[in-house]
Amino acid sequence: MEETILLYASAVHVNTVSLLAQFISKHNPCIPIVIISTIAVASGGVTVASVTYHRLPTPDLPPNLAPDSLELFLEIPRLNNPNLHEALQQISRKSKIKAFIIDFFCSPAFEVSRSLNIPTYFYVSSGAFALCVLLYFPTIHETVVEINIGDLNDFIDVPGCPPIHSSDFTKGMFYRHTNTYKFFLDAAINMQKSNGIIVNSFDALEFRAKEALSKGLCIPNAPTPPTYFVGPLVAETNSQNNGVEHECLRWLDLQPSNSVIFLCFGRRGLFSAQQLKEIAIGLENSGHRFLWVFMVEEMKVALPLEEADGGFVTAAELEKKVKELMGSTMGRGVRHRVAKMKVAAEAAVGKNGSSVIALDKFIESVTRN
Repeated sequence: MEETILLYASAVHVNTVSLLAQFISKHNPCIPIVIISTIAVASGGVTVASVTYHRLPTPDLPPNLAPDSLELFLEIPRLNNPNLHEALQQISRKSKIKAFIIDFFCSPAFEVSRSLNIPTYFYVSSGAFALCVLLYFPTIHETVVEINIGDLNDFIDVPGCPPIHSSDFTKGMFYRHTNTYKFFLDAAINMQKSNGIIVNSFDALEFRAKEALSKGLCIPNAPTPPTYFVGPLVAETNSQNNGVEHECLRWLDLQPSNSVIFLCFGRRGLFSAQQLKEIAIGLENSGHRFLWVFMVEEMKVALPLEEADGGFVTAAELEKKVKELMGSTMGRGVRHRVAKMKVAAEAAVGKNGSSVIALDKFIESVTRN
């Protein structure tokens, strides 16, 4: 019977899961891989013959939850467990499933795969910092007794991470009575029970987090599952645009070396029109070229900026920090470290790189069972 590896992706992580599938296939082309999800992979998202796709039907959604709510998003995998159970049984009749890799947001699938005695792993696309927080969350739940993280207004120590202010935790972890809190807690417990965890990172980038994980500090009262740093998983420049280079990249190629500031605020969070205006003014006044990547009404600053009341960042503060980054001794040091990290990232996924070695260890653990 043919052996196979399955990956189960949430709606927002299909692309990054497909990158993991292709990375596995690139170094292990003889192992068929199946991606399972409720939505289709983006055009050009899967370009390897040994990677196929199995689409699950969308489950009936409860009418009492807002269609764009986090609670509904986290509920969909649980509602789809019957369809997943059927799909796993169907695949098992034709292939021997050596590993079932679950996107973190698909955590409810853990009970299905475990009931079928399928070796189950988790995939965390957000990096090792996030993994440390997730694995330590049950400990926080037990030690911060009867206090909501959202009401704490204090720093929380997490192994492998700098102290994290309670307000900087994901809002789904804020209040114990909510379904989102229960989801994160259950997911963390499931991860602790899994066969292993794959994280989108590499040794040189998050060595502090890796050390905490390897020493078992994030799960103080139980063994830590094997953790595999396999990253960075990044799409090739033109792979998702039919080979046509994006105009932003063409513009970048025309700029002098080390002259552009890149801003990317991610896909979660919200800025007011006033805050957007302040950011734009600060960037303009800094006198430096900048490339600003954003999605309207979905941005979040991750720069070390001094905040005014309500977390507002002024144009003057942004202008000051941009000039420091581009012109000061400290800024040159930051840029130098970033350049070194770029080289380290390329080395990690290259021949005999740390991420390739970690992948080999994962495949070895999977295939020997």
